Amino acid sequence: MVWQGPYDKIFVGGSWVDPVSRESIPVVSPFTEQVIARVPDSAAADVDRAVAAARDAFDRGHWPRMALQERMAVLRQVSAQLLARESEVAQLVTHEMGCPITLSHQMQARNPRLVIDAFLEIAPEYEWSTVRRSTTGQALVTREPVGVVAAITPWNAPLLTMMVKVAPALLAGCTVVIKPAPEAPLSVYLFAEMLQNAGLPAGVVNIVPAGREVGEHLVRHPGVDKVSFTGSTAAGRRIASLCGNDLRRVTLELGGKSAAVILDDADMDVVIDCVRTVSMRNSGQTCSNKTRLVVPASREAELKDRLVALVEETRVGDPADPATHIGPLVAARQRDLVEGYIKAGAEEGAKVLVGGGRPAGLAHGWFVEPTIFTGVEPSMRIAQEEIFGPVVSVLAYRNEDEAVAIANDSTYGLSGSVFSADDEHALSVARRIRTGTVELNGKPVGWHAPVGGFKCSGLGREAGPEGFEAYVELKSYGLTDRLAASLS
Repeated sequence: MVWQGPYDKIFVGGSWVDPVSRESIPVVSPFTEQVIARVPDSAAADVDRAVAAARDAFDRGHWPRMALQERMAVLRQVSAQLLARESEVAQLVTHEMGCPITLSHQMQARNPRLVIDAFLEIAPEYEWSTVRRSTTGQALVTREPVGVVAAITPWNAPLLTMMVKVAPALLAGCTVVIKPAPEAPLSVYLFAEMLQNAGLPAGVVNIVPAGREVGEHLVRHPGVDKVSFTGSTAAGRRIASLCGNDLRRVTLELGGKSAAVILDDADMDVVIDCVRTVSMRNSGQTCSNKTRLVVPASREAELKDRLVALVEETRVGDPADPATHIGPLVAARQRDLVEGYIKAGAEEGAKVLVGGGRPAGLAHGWFVEPTIFTGVEPSMRIAQEEIFGPVVSVLAYRNEDEAVAIANDSTYGLSGSVFSADDEHALSVARRIRTGTVELNGKPVGWHAPVGGFKCSGLGREAGPEGFEAYVELKSYGLTDRLAASLS
C-alpha cells in the first residue's frame, strides 16, 4: 500500500502543522491521469514560518553545536530508515511521477541511502579545521556551516536530488528548508516522517511545497544563507539573478545534452548496454542521459541496426509493472513538449529511425514512443536543446577531432561517455570533452566523486568531499604560539 501522508499539512519546526494557505496542489498520476493526492500550495507566510524555524534551530539550537559524530549518528538512523522503507519509497515515486518501478528501486529509493552512506564515509576525513603556520602568522582555518539552506528540488528524482543537498548540509551543521517540486512532493513528505523517527531535532529540516512565485519568495528570503537548486537552466538563471542581487550563496545543478562518443574500436555490445540504461533512463527524464550518440560514419549502419533491435525489445507501459522499461512522461505538458521536438527534428531534415509517435494499446497515460533520430546535424534543435523525453539523436563523424568538436558543440556540459577497446585512448579523448563527468565504457563515477556541470549545466559540485563545500564558510583565527601548538 502506498504511504498516505499527512498530505494536507506542512512540516515545520519538527511537526506536521496546518498551512496558512487554503489552496492545494493536485498530484496527478502520469499513468492513470487521476489525482492521487493533494498537498498545500504554501503561501509566503508558510515559507516565513519554515525559515523562522530553521533560523531558530541554527542560531539557538543544538544541531550546529553538536560534535560531528553526534550528527553522523542521526544520519545513520536516517540511512536505516531508508533501508527499511525502500519499497515504500520506490512505489511512491513510481506512483507520483511515473518512474518504472524496477528503476525506482535503484535510482529513486536505494541511491538516496547510498548518498547518505557515502557522505558518512567521507565526513570523518574531511578537513573541517587545520592549523597553518607561516612567517607572517599562524591560523586556525575552519569550515563552518553556511547557515540556513533553501533546497529546491525537481520532480524527476525527488528524493535523490534532495539527498545530495540535505545530507552534506546536515552533516556540516546547517538547517534546511526544502521546497519539493509540485509534481512530486509525496516521497519528500515520507522523508519527513523518517527524520522524525531518526530523532532529528525540531526545526533542522522543514518542508513546504509551493509553486514558482512562493519559491522565489524562499530564494529571496533574508533568513536564507544559501540556495541549492536542481532543475532547468532557465529556472537556474532566474535563481542565480535573484541570489546575485543579494550576494546569497548559490549552487545550481541544471540541464544537459550529453554526448556518448563511440570510437571506431568500441565494443558495440557495451555501447548498446549503456544506451539501454543511460540514454532513455527514467523515460528520458534525467539530465545526465546520453542523448547524442556520436558514431564513426563507418559504424553508423551497425549502430542503427542495433538501436532498432533495442527499441523493439523495449517495453512501454504501466510503470508499476516490473517488466516495464519506459513509463509515461510526468505531465501532459511534458508530452506536448517532447512531441514538439520530434516534429521539429523531422522538419529540420532528421530521419525517424524508429518510434516518433504515441504507443498503441495504451488508453491513458502521457506516453511517447522511444524515438531514435538519424541524419542529425549538430546545429539542429534536437541536437542542441534538452528534450527530457525518450528521444536520442545519432550523429556521424569522419575523424576523432570532429567527434570531440560535436561533443563540445553544446551550451551544456553536464555528463558524457567515451567508448573504446583501449582504456587509455578513451581517457585521452575524454580529457578533451568539456563536461563535468565522463564515463569510460559505461563505468559510473560513484558517490565519492563530485558531479556537476560546465557551461550552462550549472555552478558548483555535488557529492564527494567537494559536496561539503557548498554548505560551509571558511573562517580564519589568528593564533598564539601556545594555542597553535595545542591545536596541532
